[in-house]
Amino acid sequence: MENTNTRKLALFDLDNTLLGGDSDHAWGEFLISRDMVDAEHHRARNDFFYEQYKRGELDIHGYVAFTIEPIRQLSAEELQNLHAQFLRDEVAPMMLDKAQDLVKKHKDAGDYCVIITATNEFITKPIAALFEVDQLLPTELEIVGDRYTGKISGIPCYQAGKVEKLNQWLAGSVNDLSLSNSIFYSDSMNDLPLLQAAAVPVAVDPDAKLRDFAEKSDWKIISLRD
Repeated sequence: MENTNTRKLALFDLDNTLLGGDSDHAWGEFLISRDMVDAEHHRARNDFFYEQYKRGELDIHGYVAFTIEPIRQLSAEELQNLHAQFLRDEVAPMMLDKAQDLVKKHKDAGDYCVIITATNEFITKPIAALFEVDQLLPTELEIVGDRYTGKISGIPCYQAGKVEKLNQWLAGSVNDLSLSNSIFYSDSMNDLPLLQAAAVPVAVDPDAKLRDFAEKSDWKIISLRD
């Protein structure tokens, strides 16, 4: 029997789930628009990694290094200014009213809301703040001497790593939370391990592979797009 004193754990993937696009890929386009990288080379590499991700074959260590390299030597003030511009120019157009309403519905119900995403913490921290969730679990970054190294710190929050990272966080959490009383929203077949571990899996505007799997598994399928 479910413990009614336990808060429900509401888990949300970010890119193409709560957002109507991919913030990681959009970051690459943003750097191009600011003339911070060679446009042709950077776009080709950015698209290459994105296609890897869609196939479920992302070299996440390589992608994080690629994503962070152009900003490694920037000051905290410069990074903050970039964040503000990125949110305004790239993230704001991807914000979905229905996604914000969904998170608010869970918050109003007293659920503990977590964005869990493969995208690195530099990109996702300010986005998670917009949704006002209780916790962000991203791919974390190594910092040495107040500068990002381009390496991942700890477990990459990708595929089975999402389950491992979540369980690690739950084990150290002071909150009475559990996957046995959880719901997880995702668009991607990459998130199948966590979808299968969650008590209630929900496919959100799913990719073709996840839609097929969700239909065969009789999972709920929703859309947050207008």
